[in-house]
Amino acid sequence: MDQEPILDVAHLGHLELLTPKPEESLRFFVDVMGMTESGRQGDSVYLRAWDDYERYSLQLTASTTSGLGHAAFRARSPQALQRRVKAIEATGLGLGWHEGELGHGPAYRFHDPDGHVVEIYYETEWYQAPEALRPSLKNQAQRFPARGINVRRLDHFNCLAVDVKANREFFESALGFRLTEQIVLDSGEEAGMWLTATNKSYDFAYTKEAHGIKGRFHHITYALDSREEILRAADIFLEAGIPIETGPHKHAVQQTFFLYVFEPGGHRVEVANAGARLVLAPDWKPIRWTEEERKKGQAWGLKTIPTFHSHGTPPLPGHHGPDDDVQLDLSTNGIAS
Repeated sequence: MDQEPILDVAHLGHLELLTPKPEESLRFFVDVMGMTESGRQGDSVYLRAWDDYERYSLQLTASTTSGLGHAAFRARSPQALQRRVKAIEATGLGLGWHEGELGHGPAYRFHDPDGHVVEIYYETEWYQAPEALRPSLKNQAQRFPARGINVRRLDHFNCLAVDVKANREFFESALGFRLTEQIVLDSGEEAGMWLTATNKSYDFAYTKEAHGIKGRFHHITYALDSREEILRAADIFLEAGIPIETGPHKHAVQQTFFLYVFEPGGHRVEVANAGARLVLAPDWKPIRWTEEERKKGQAWGLKTIPTFHSHGTPPLPGHHGPDDDVQLDLSTNGIAS
């Protein structure tokens, strides 16, 4: 008999991004992305998209370099949290309980096999909009900001991993995530995975790190309602002087309509309508993309630019950003296209 699915993770909660340019990064997320500041603590500023139900979905922390501080998932119940903690501890990757964070209760932190820091929590603070931000409709978390791009909610993130398969197996067995799509090279090596805990087609992805360096981060994604809003976002980024990396266009994997830019701290940021595609089948059969299929490029033929497989955060030793990384030859990594 097949094992009963593990449904203990409710959704992606928030990300902490480290930034060497905290004020510039803050202005990008508030003025250009249209997010709202919802608190400060220590070296961190907490930000929310207008329809996030929790107090925040992004923690910006001042640092000497860029990179992922941690990713966080909310459990479905206190009992679900304890079950997942027990399973994580059995893997030997647990770091222990973390308390005192703004906006949520105790969180259990752990490493994935690649060294990224992840946490899982249950107790959380639902956002209470002040009078000036209170919406007319009571089923909406906050008044529409009408500022910049007006991102609606946190959608997903993508990490880079030296061993994609090891990370996939860890998240499947210890946390119960389901694989929806993957890239498998001719050699049999897994070069990309897209996992979900919900009916969304994916909550996060891991793709192959081309330089053999563990713990690097690829991008964070916020959702907009339509393709038209993403096209308008391209104009807003242009006028704001924000470097556009690639898009607007449509991915072949997951069919996400995408636009990627670089924020001042060095992170790649995506706006997308990713959540528009749902996976409702409880017995979903993962889609496997071959090396030859991925070399065809994106859905409508756009070739993937070299920085997409070379640039991550923190920067490579001796490098400072995407303009440096683009010089690297990644034509043999199997997923460049």
